[in-house]
Amino acid sequence: MEHSKEPKWYVLHTFSGYENVAKENLENVVKKFNLENRIFEIVIPEEDVIEEKNGKKKLVTRKSMPCYILIKMIYGDDLWHNIVNTRGVTGFVGPKGRPLELTDEEVLKMRLEKIKVETDISVGDQVEIIEGPLDKMVGKVVSVNPDNNQLTVAVEMFGRENNVELTFEQVHKINN
Repeated sequence: MEHSKEPKWYVLHTFSGYENVAKENLENVVKKFNLENRIFEIVIPEEDVIEEKNGKKKLVTRKSMPCYILIKMIYGDDLWHNIVNTRGVTGFVGPKGRPLELTDEEVLKMRLEKIKVETDISVGDQVEIIEGPLDKMVGKVVSVNPDNNQLTVAVEMFGRENNVELTFEQVHKINN
């Protein structure tokens, strides 16, 4: 029974449309077998996109990797059966169904881990959104949460002001 000491991210394959079911069932497995000290996070990769229907635009959350969920855990062969026998999960992504941990670059690219970012952005500042579905829009900072690297920005969309949650990396401060 070999397992690493540090938690790593792994990818699980699910049946099509079963991402939520698999996540919920995995969370139940964690509780049932008291695995909170080995399995830390279960994530369904999602992204926000603007969809246009009947001439109206709206912001929707869509699965960015259908049929996959991500799991942060301290892997051990003892956990393999618990995970792959969970309803909705078809197996680990890796050679011969054995888990292959994500690289640090992949983890950062998918924004699975938070990096502490220093910022000079404060409430009331004007910012331009430089990434994501609201790219190139300008808004006013309503709140700043340095612990989560997030801020809330009021942006005018669809004829009214909406607050959107963004990360520091998604905005650029506009110097007045």
